[in-house]
Amino acid sequence: MTSVSPPDAHPADVDRLLVGVATVQSTQRAEDVDGFLALFHHDAVWVTGGGARLVGKDAIAEFTRSVLPGAMAGVTVDYVVDHIRFLTPDVALTGVDQEYRPSDGSPSSRGRPSYVWVRGPDDRWLIAVGQNTAVPD
Repeated sequence: MTSVSPPDAHPADVDRLLVGVATVQSTQRAEDVDGFLALFHHDAVWVTGGGARLVGKDAIAEFTRSVLPGAMAGVTVDYVVDHIRFLTPDVALTGVDQEYRPSDGSPSSRGRPSYVWVRGPDDRWLIAVGQNTAVPD
């Protein structure tokens, strides 16, 4: 169950953030580069699972276009939102449990990404900061 803080957070915002994380998952599974990039604020900072820090949507796009196509061959990934913390009414953090499962039965790998989202002018939530952290076996 996803914990939400503060507990009286607007349910529509909670739902939009859950949809945002689900869209990260679905665009990654589908290797949908443009759909994935549409989730980011133009000034976003993204730290990859390998530790590369990408500053700005252009850098994120260049990296994503080079790694996402083909990345999901033989693997699937699931994202489960563990918690949502509203830092302000227009800034929120989502803590996610992530699991990659290879179709060949080899051991899965896990991650614990955190995404900081900002509310855009059209009420859409966009990723401003993403930190992808691998969980050791």
